[in-house]
Amino acid sequence: MALTGALLALIDAASPLRGPCTLLFLLAAPAVALAAALRGLDAFSRALCALAGSVVVNMLVAQGMLAVHRWSVRGGVVAMTVLSLLFLLLVVLRERISGKRTQDRATPAKVV
Repeated sequence: MALTGALLALIDAASPLRGPCTLLFLLAAPAVALAAALRGLDAFSRALCALAGSVVVNMLVAQGMLAVHRWSVRGGVVAMTVLSLLFLLLVVLRERISGKRTQDRATPAKVV
């Protein structure tokens, strides 16, 4: 549903679902990425922090776009998509790095 909103905004469709679905995407995409980074919290705290962080990220992107006079719906959707994918990429990289370190520490060193 959220991806449908992004797609409707990018192709500039004249659908009554465009606004609500785009808003859902703009809130859900960074919230999912932030929730993946907040693994140490319980489910309710993670959802609340991710949603609050999503609103903050959206406001920062909107302020930045307005400050440089480049505001557009398409630009906002693209910016949120890129930022969300970047957050998810950083989480995956962090897990891979920490996973390798955990495996290295778990195996005892051989003394010759």
